[in-house]
Amino acid sequence: MPLWKIYHPVDAFSVEDKHALSQVITALYSRLPKFYVGVVFQAVPADSFFVGGEPADRFVRIWVDHIARTLPTPEAKAWWIKACDEAMAPFIRDRGFDWEFHIDETPFDLWSIQGLRPPPANSQAEARWIAENKATPYELSTAAAT
Repeated sequence: MPLWKIYHPVDAFSVEDKHALSQVITALYSRLPKFYVGVVFQAVPADSFFVGGEPADRFVRIWVDHIARTLPTPEAKAWWIKACDEAMAPFIRDRGFDWEFHIDETPFDLWSIQGLRPPPANSQAEARWIAENKATPYELSTAAAT
C-alpha cells in the first residue's frame, strides 16, 4: 500500500484541492486496488515548520511509504520520481510552493489489511481485490501470479 503523508502550510489546500490531489495520487497506482492508496494531509502552522533553521511558510514536505510494490531498478526509480513530480506539480510547484518528497519501501511480508495478507502482485486474488475494491479472504490457489 502506498501511504502519502503531506505536510503543508495551514492554508495551502482547500478541501476540494485535497480531494483532487488524492485522486491524482491514487491514479498513479492504477495497477493496484484503489483502497491500497492512503493520503494524509497534515497542516503545519507557520511557527512549527522550519527548513534550515528558518521558518518555512511556503514549503510542502511529502513522505511516501510503499509496501505493495517496490522500485527494483535505477530506471524504475527515476521514472517513478518523474511521474510523481509531474502529478503533484499543478497542486504544489505551479502554486509557488517549495517542495520535497521521499519514498520508503517496506517489505511486502510485513503488511496486512483487515487482518489479511495481501495477495501476490498480478494474481487472480489481487485482480478480485481490484474489481471489488476491498480486502476479502482468498484461497491460496488463487494467490499465484497470473
